[in-house]
Amino acid sequence: MNQEIPNENTWLVIVNPNAGKKKGEKDWPVISSLLTEAGFEYISLFTAHRGHAMDMTERHIMAGFKNILVVGGDGTLNEVVNGIFRQSRFETTDITVGMIMVGTGNDWGRMYNLREKYKKAVKTIKKNRLFIQDACLVTYYNGEKEEQRYLVNMAGLGYDAMVAYMTNRVKDEGGGGTMTYLVNLLKGLFRYHHAYLDIAVDGQTVYNGKVFSMNVGVCKFNGGGMMQLPFAIPDDGLLDVTIYKNVTKMKVIRNIKRLYSGHIMGLPFVQVHTGTTVTVASTVKSQSNLETDGESLGHTPFRFEIVPRCIRVITGKNWQEKHAPKED
Repeated sequence: MNQEIPNENTWLVIVNPNAGKKKGEKDWPVISSLLTEAGFEYISLFTAHRGHAMDMTERHIMAGFKNILVVGGDGTLNEVVNGIFRQSRFETTDITVGMIMVGTGNDWGRMYNLREKYKKAVKTIKKNRLFIQDACLVTYYNGEKEEQRYLVNMAGLGYDAMVAYMTNRVKDEGGGGTMTYLVNLLKGLFRYHHAYLDIAVDGQTVYNGKVFSMNVGVCKFNGGGMMQLPFAIPDDGLLDVTIYKNVTKMKVIRNIKRLYSGHIMGLPFVQVHTGTTVTVASTVKSQSNLETDGESLGHTPFRFEIVPRCIRVITGKNWQEKHAPKED
């Protein structure tokens, strides 16, 4: 469908054709027909480059669109959310965001129990179960330039950021998938060197020393199903923080299962916190890198700030049941 000025029921559908090893492009005809059959009024736009979804979201909200459907992965969703924050016509909570998952990790959708089968995914959008979640604003650096980005799932530092960077390079070449992440998870162990970080939560230093990896966010999953923030609640007004301190690479391999079950508590090299702000600075000359919602960004120093209840999303059924780690 094509129309210049939307009515209040018109959806802007942003499709990432390269998501999920080009599943976005390949499966769009099926998804499009399902949306039409379900009675959706929509216009569809395809992204052409990084940042494109952000620009299109901002521009079309300024033109009057208030319903946005992401057909892509976590990175596409991240761009759409940042476009929502960049626009100035509506309050961010006036915009409804839905998602049909065609990405690599689909961790944000996993949090909300979204369905992978397209027919069920469209049905979920039609049900319109709404929830207003928190977001996080992260300030970081690219060279000497300070930049900012919002995230709605999780950020990773250190080893986590390196694995994301390796995986994103594969995705840029047309590859991807959860197995790619697992392969890079292991390959990265032989390349990575620990970071030296000073970490503060709500202005109080909680750790200063050698760090293997670190996560900050509002939802619990990343890396295609790893539960690195197992007790995160996306509307509690708090950032969850997990710090993997000085740990041997063999211990990381032995505990990979715990990352997926959420049973990281109690491990001697794991430290967890909650707060409204988190700051991270490198304590040696080398800098630590960052990924947010799977997208590789800049380097230290970082500042993370909670933005309470600011994004209105469509969720799956009974998603709150995932607030407890699974049993081993």
